[in-house]
Amino acid sequence: MTRIPAHEAPETEIVSSFRIACDGGEGALGHPRVWLSIPRESGWVECGYCDKRFIHADYADSSDTAA
Repeated sequence: MTRIPAHEAPETEIVSSFRIACDGGEGALGHPRVWLSIPRESGWVECGYCDKRFIHADYADSSDTAA
């Protein structure tokens, strides 16, 4: 399993699906909705617009929820 990068993400969300959507979460101030696929090899993906990190629940541990 690939380790999550040491740099802090502005926001982290634990999700239950390997395919997720991100729109920045700020209504009109967000960004265009993009669909992201979480690789099963790493268990996480970061949005290219807002850097939000999505971690699949199967790969999360208690240290991942600090953000």
